[in-house]
Amino acid sequence: MTDRPAGPELTVLSRIPSGSNAVYHCVDEWGDSWVYKPSAGERPLMDFPDGSLAAREIAAYAVSEASGWGLVPETVAAQGPGGPGMAQRWIEEVDREHAPGPDPIDVHPADSVPHGRAVVLRGEGSRGEDVVVAHVTDGRLRRIAVFDHVVNNADRKGGHVLVDAAGVVWAIDHGLSFHTDPKLRTVLWGWAGQPLSGDDVEGLELVRRGLAAGGELRRALSDLLSDAEIAALGERVDALLASRRFPVPGPGYPLPWPLF
Repeated sequence: MTDRPAGPELTVLSRIPSGSNAVYHCVDEWGDSWVYKPSAGERPLMDFPDGSLAAREIAAYAVSEASGWGLVPETVAAQGPGGPGMAQRWIEEVDREHAPGPDPIDVHPADSVPHGRAVVLRGEGSRGEDVVVAHVTDGRLRRIAVFDHVVNNADRKGGHVLVDAAGVVWAIDHGLSFHTDPKLRTVLWGWAGQPLSGDDVEGLELVRRGLAAGGELRRALSDLLSDAEIAALGERVDALLASRRFPVPGPGYPLPWPLF
């Protein structure tokens, strides 16, 4: 990630247990909460360049904003105690017992899937019972599914979709995105093969416009992604606009692991 203007001044409150990479809950000078991920805390990966995940998170926010969908919390370059990286606005998840609606993605008994949910995967529970993974089919989660195809998200786990106290659904954790090779792994396959909606198409057209020569999105991405990654992004947008349909799972393993 090249040098960018300084983001919020961060004070670490706690480290967030999140698996492989360093993630911190921080506050800025105004008392607002952020998630901070220093590039130095990224675990090396076989298929993504070292130290590039923070830039990919910032790029995902830029694409989300360009589409007009506003799916990703504000994400900016930041200098924190662990060095340069990215900071993302903290989303305070609602207590599910007092949530305004159902979990967007959940596991259900196979014989009692709630109405209006799309089944993605069938399997067995811990006691050998038949269960399914299913998700709601409302507009905002649908747009997250389109967005994941656009950014080639290799890690859309169920836990990477958050619901705030107002019932707004947010998409987080996009460090494993924008690869030039097909990498999409998601639990949001419920629309596979279905036609895109008018809102889906409108957002895609806005992204394509932003990626044009001299476009604002292209300028924003130019110091976050490689030229090849930006070109591949444009090709995915063009393919979606040409087909006007959600893609279907391709060869290989189309699901993240773990699922949640």
